Order: sequence, then structure tokens, then C-alpha cells
Amino acid sequence: MVSWSARRLVASGPILLVVVVAAAVAGVAAAVDAAAVLSVHGGFVDLSVYQYGGRLLVDGLPLYGSRDPATNLRFTYPPFAAVAMTPLAALPAWLATAVWTAASVGALAATIALAGRAWGRTVPARTVALLTAGAVALEPVWQNLTFGQINLLLMLAILADLVRPERRWAGVLIGIAAGVKLTPLVFVVLLVLVGRRAAAVRALLAFAATVAIGFAVAPSAATTYWTDNLIKAGRVGPPELAHNQSVFGLLTRLLDHPPSTRLWLVIAGPIAVAVVIVAAVCWRRGDRVLGTGLGALAMLLASPVSWSHHWVWAVPIGLALWQRSRWTSLLWTAVFLFRPFVWPPWGDRREYRWGAFEHLVGNAYVLAALALTLWVAVRLLPTRTPPSRPGERRLTGDVPVP
Repeated sequence: MVSWSARRLVASGPILLVVVVAAAVAGVAAAVDAAAVLSVHGGFVDLSVYQYGGRLLVDGLPLYGSRDPATNLRFTYPPFAAVAMTPLAALPAWLATAVWTAASVGALAATIALAGRAWGRTVPARTVALLTAGAVALEPVWQNLTFGQINLLLMLAILADLVRPERRWAGVLIGIAAGVKLTPLVFVVLLVLVGRRAAAVRALLAFAATVAIGFAVAPSAATTYWTDNLIKAGRVGPPELAHNQSVFGLLTRLLDHPPSTRLWLVIAGPIAVAVVIVAAVCWRRGDRVLGTGLGALAMLLASPVSWSHHWVWAVPIGLALWQRSRWTSLLWTAVFLFRPFVWPPWGDRREYRWGAFEHLVGNAYVLAALALTLWVAVRLLPTRTPPSRPGERRLTGDVPVP
């Protein structure tokens, strides 16, 4: 095994200095923004809603329609997600917050370590800790921690299945993740495209089991969700909000109103298909982390609502890019350090008054994802190296692949 040590990172010299300075500046900005969010919302609003959903289920009350008294927000996830949140229902807010935050940070650290192992490297614990602390400066990560979101846990589950799909139960975690939040179903398509059909079947069976559990525990709520709530994109918030970094959000801001379903599908569908195809080719060439990350980009672009905190996949993608082109990795990471989408005026439908430059920076995550996909397709995929294992090929780039 090759040890990914701090010494090797220091050897990067000026590049590392740029990273440290940028992270320091962004860390201060993140701290200020986090304090502002906490002062306005009271902090951990999504975790509060998770607990509320669990309590509604335990008390036998309707899961949809009412609002969490602490946040005035509705529970919008599938019924299975409420089942999964029932252990949180009985915990006091401070204890739930401590447990959830610890689990989220642990999932982030495990994701970084898992990515290292996928490249045949044992990442020292100290390096994992340093990278985890640095990753908190990325806007999607600290937003997750601030709001008590679930995305870091889902990312670890998905990456675990796609980095090692040869495992006996690979695919089950993806199916469970889809049962909590539907968008991970995109990874079933990726499994099929990379030839892991058994894992794809297990994912679909696991997802079907989550749906069945929802109907068994809360039949009325399940019926409401799958026949009514599922198609209401606006139920989770205003789609024009700058924080909605998806193709649907971009179109809403450009058109000054939500696009028709047909227009959205005509534009977002081919984009998502193209991105997932590039992801599959990348995965089959040997870089499973980058391939999985690109699959996540297809998911984020295709979803009607992809809040900025859904983009935690910026972390493993940035690490994967560091193996290929460090300048590309730095540019990619900078987008999520400085979150340009909030530079223009936002909120209260001010997005409808954006000019050309404001649309450019205000859709920064979407445009970065499209640019990265194009870069991978043009810069990396045409270059081949001899297979490192039977039936696999590795990508090449600015940095040799071990």
C-alpha cells in the first residue's frame, strides 16, 4: 500500500499554500454565515423536522399536512424516512443534535477514508482528520451540519456500494438511501451501465422493501405521498431560490417562472443522461470515486430541487480530481468554498430580476457540474492506459495513477 502522508501534500508547495489560504478565508466566511443562519432559524431546522416526522408516526398522527411547531416546516420525505427517524423522536433536542452531528462528521471522515482505499491507499487517521476539518469549510458541508441534514450519511452509503459493488450485499444501501430520499435511484441506472446488474436488482428490491414498510406502518400517509406529494416540487420550498442549484432551478430563474414539466424534461433529461454516461465510462475505466461523483452530479442536475447542501459530493469529487489535475481540483473546490450563487440578491423572488452576470454566478454549482463533465469527457476519457485489473481501465491525467 502507498501511504498518503502529510509529507506528500507539503511537497505540493505553492499549490498547498493557495489551498490553506483559501480555506482559511472561506472558513471565516463560513463561520459568519453559519452564525447568521443559526440566529435566524435557531439551528438544526431539518433535524427538528426529522424528529417531528418520527413523533407523528409514533403518535399515530397524519404525517403530511401539519407543520413542525419549532420550525414551521413540513415533513416532506417518504414514509420510510419517518420510520427511520423514530429513534430520534424520543431524544431531547440537544442529545439528538449531538448524536446527529457526530454521525454526520463521522460519515464525512469515512467517505474520505473510503475514497483513499479506492485508490489503493491507506490514509492515515491524522490526514483523514485534517481533510475532514478542511472539508467543513465547503458550503454544502457546513450547511449540512448547521441544518442537521442527512446528505453526508446518504453519500457514505452510496459510495460504499459503488466503490465495492462486488460485495455480497452491494446495492442494498443504495436502495435504502432511495427509500429515504428518492433521488439516489439514479445510481441504480449507473450500476446497470457499469455492468453490475445484480447489485442494481438488490438496490431495487431494497427500495421496494422501504416502500412496503411505509405502507405497512403508515398506509394513509404512504398513499398520500405516492399519489399526491410526489409530484409537487414546490412543496419543499420556492424553486426559484438561489439555493436550488438544479436545472429546474436554473430554468425557473431564467424564465421568471417555473418551467413546464415538458420543457424541464426536454432539457434536464438529456443533460442527466449524458452526465451519467460519462460517469459510467469513468467508473469502468477504473476511477470509481470520480465515476460515482459524476453520477451524483447527474442526480443533482436532474432533481427538481437540489438545495446547495445536497452538493456534499463536492468533497469526494475534489479528492478524485486532485489525483488527475490539481488546478482543476482547486478550481472545483473554490466554487464550493466561496458559493457564488449567493453573491447576487436572492430571496423574496429577487432572482427574477437577475441580469446576465447574476445568472452566471447565481447558477454556479450547476455550471461547475456541466463544465466538469465536459472536462472529464474531453480531457480524461480519450486517454487510456493498460488495464490495472482484468476488465478494468484507469483514467490518466496530470498526476500518475498508482
